[in-house]
Amino acid sequence: MPTYRRHRFLHGQVAWMAGSLLCLAALDALSLELFFVISLIGFLVVLELTAPLNVTPQWRRRLRWILALAMVGFVAIVVRRILAILPPGVI
Repeated sequence: MPTYRRHRFLHGQVAWMAGSLLCLAALDALSLELFFVISLIGFLVVLELTAPLNVTPQWRRRLRWILALAMVGFVAIVVRRILAILPPGVI
């Protein structure tokens, strides 16, 4: 049973990432930052949709580390975008 749930999570994440990659390529808006942000949104959605009701398995607890690293990457992207928007004399 745990292997089925893990596979369901992985299949959902891979499907989300492949779909977002195809959509971004079709819209000619493919960039690494945008793909990362959309994949992070998909990770959060798939994480919530596949969450068990009663007991959290060990493999899902380890996803917190991946989520923490992804959030650090997201904050870095946001800070970089904000710094690009600000005029040079502000900082």
